[in-house]
Amino acid sequence: MAHSIDPKKLFISLTTRLSEAIGVIDRGVAQIALVVDDDHRLLGTVTDGDIRRGLLKSMTLDMPVEYVMQRKFRSLRGSDSESDALKLMRLHGLHQIPVLDDHGRVLRIHLLEKLLHLPGRPNAVVLMAGGRGERLRPLTSDCPKPMLPVGGRPILEIILRQCVEAGFGHFYLSVNYLKQQIIDHFGNGSRWGVKIEYLEEEMPLGTGGALSLLPSNLVDPVLVMNGDLLTRVDFNHLMHFHHEYAAEVTMCVREHMTQIPYGVVQLDGTTVRGFQEKPAISHFVNAGIYVVSTNVLTLLQPNTHCDMPLLLERVNHQPGRIRAFPIHEYWLDVGQHDMLLRAHGEWT
Repeated sequence: MAHSIDPKKLFISLTTRLSEAIGVIDRGVAQIALVVDDDHRLLGTVTDGDIRRGLLKSMTLDMPVEYVMQRKFRSLRGSDSESDALKLMRLHGLHQIPVLDDHGRVLRIHLLEKLLHLPGRPNAVVLMAGGRGERLRPLTSDCPKPMLPVGGRPILEIILRQCVEAGFGHFYLSVNYLKQQIIDHFGNGSRWGVKIEYLEEEMPLGTGGALSLLPSNLVDPVLVMNGDLLTRVDFNHLMHFHHEYAAEVTMCVREHMTQIPYGVVQLDGTTVRGFQEKPAISHFVNAGIYVVSTNVLTLLQPNTHCDMPLLLERVNHQPGRIRAFPIHEYWLDVGQHDMLLRAHGEWT
């Protein structure tokens, strides 16, 4: 069949580590790994979202996939048609579905994108590029922070190229400080085969307030990203995660370890219960990348300053409206001199 792929490239075993499963998922176009036995019988499926949910539950990338795999999966029979596949995927919101023989062995896998012949993503991208970059002075005295070069290209262009490769074609750049340099470099986007428009802030509006300048006729969720980040995150995985949870906002989070430089004493009143010598505490921190459903934009006042945390507080009065998408890929906030120096050494 023309719209299926070789499933053997997606096969892994129960003992495959999560880190190895990520490699299988990232190298393929199916965004899934298939857990099979020695006879290629399907035992379960693993998606990027399954792994990220495991990370949020304190699992590590060295653990086997059996801890996160989906044992209850939907499948088709070998006699089912592509029309049957498309109908089932639309009914259950699936992006891929395996086809099995009478013994449960994997014959092939169908992909929704190929069945629909999708040309690219309809979602707009907003790149926040209006900050003054005070912590990077004097480098930002006459250059906007997102235009500082890393590896021979401005950071903002690196981000734009990554989004283009992921299928995005419509961009809004939020600009304020030294905005003409950004506008002159990117123009209308024709150089990259995309459309670029500008959200020109008369005054700094914050990461949330700038979204109030978007046109009111947008329908699909919007990818929003700070313009000073370097990351290898897969934006297609992120958009699929947002759709899977039907979230209002999906926030990318990054695990950050804080090392306590002292021995921590555990007390019960005045009684010493135990000790921990210089423990490391793990937190998930905001990674500056979001997917925002367009109805959230109605919570903003036009041309009124609003940082993203405040907007999220307005959204979060109902459980489940904001979802966390943990980033295990490379991520670096290029906001200080030491981080910029690190970027020059690490980014290729």
